[in-house]
Amino acid sequence: MLREANDFKNFKLRAKDGDDIGHAREFFFDDKYWTVRYLVADTGGWLMGKDVLISPYALAPANAAERVLPVSLTKKQIEGSPPLESHQPVSRQFEATYYNYYGWPNYGIGSYAWGADPYLRREQSYERALDGAQDWDPHLRSTAAVTGHHIQALDGELGHVADFIIDDETWSIRYLVVDTKNWWPGKHVLVSPQWIERVSWEEAKVYLNLSREQIKQAPEYTPESLNRDYETTLYRHYVRPAYWAAERATHEKWAAAATQRGA
Repeated sequence: MLREANDFKNFKLRAKDGDDIGHAREFFFDDKYWTVRYLVADTGGWLMGKDVLISPYALAPANAAERVLPVSLTKKQIEGSPPLESHQPVSRQFEATYYNYYGWPNYGIGSYAWGADPYLRREQSYERALDGAQDWDPHLRSTAAVTGHHIQALDGELGHVADFIIDDETWSIRYLVVDTKNWWPGKHVLVSPQWIERVSWEEAKVYLNLSREQIKQAPEYTPESLNRDYETTLYRHYVRPAYWAAERATHEKWAAAATQRGA
């Protein structure tokens, strides 16, 4: 399901053994695939001086009825997780230690968004090697830090990043929520990472390959409006291919190749 990043703060993180361990404070994502790599948990002082990072490998889709985000790790496992000191960047060395601790494949080793796989697979026996050099530098970014970045269209500024829309099954960032109040008061619009020309992290600015008029005419976003019909209308407006069709094609191609390798 698609959900605003800030909405996850209203969900309890519940460990495998039934303990509530806090809630999501922010997310780290990469700027290549725009995929969440870690949830940063606010544990309310349970683990003082240590940022608790939880990989999507351990996250199940949110339980909206109970306002719970299940975590397939015990509280003891999380306590023993490699420490990342507060406010420190996530280094390659930390990630190598982290993934070896949990026995998960490192997403940076391989040619797909999840390393050897194009999509996230949970609760499986990982037979592939966990070591080796990463194939790319993920340049992890924080949703909290990127919130507020200015949005630049082809013909001028139009607003700033107000939030992110995250798919809690694939943990992909599907959209940036753009507040246009500095240009066109009272409207929020969605922008897909696919429509970003480049990001200047030094300028704190996101450059789009869209015009201000295109964005002005786009369907307005409200949390209540977000469903597949709305998304279809949004992609038709921009005359862009929908992400779900492209991902389906990638998965089918990967599955066919995997079957051929196993033959």
